Amino acid sequence: MTAAPDPPGGRWTDRLLSEGTDPDPRFSLANERTFLAWIRTALALIAGGVGAALSGDLLGAPLRAALAIGFSATGALVAALAFRRWLRTERALRRCETLPPPALAPIMSYGLAVGALTLLAALLATR
Repeated sequence: MTAAPDPPGGRWTDRLLSEGTDPDPRFSLANERTFLAWIRTALALIAGGVGAALSGDLLGAPLRAALAIGFSATGALVAALAFRRWLRTERALRRCETLPPPALAPIMSYGLAVGALTLLAALLATR
C-alpha cells in the first residue's frame, strides 16, 4: 500500500521537492552557501544603517537619517530577495534548467555605489 501524495498547495518545501529530481548535493549546498552570503550582506547593510543612525555629529541630521533608512531598507530588500533567489535556483537545479540570472547584483552594485558616493560627498562637504 502506497501513501497518497500530498495535495498541491501544501508546504512550500513539499511543492519544491515534488518537482524534478534531486540534484547533486554539492550544488544544493553551494546554493545554500550563496544564500547565506547574501544574508550576511543584508546584515552588514542593516548594521551600516544603524551605524549611520548613530554617527552623531559626523553627518547632518537629514543626511544621517537618509543614509540610515537607505542602508537598512536595502538590507531588508536583499534579505527578502535572497530567499527568492535561493528558491528559484534550487527549482532550476531540480528541473535541470538554466540557472536564473542574479537579480541582486545590479541592485547591490549600483545601490552601494550611490550610497558610498553620497557618504563621501557628505564627509568632504563637512571638512
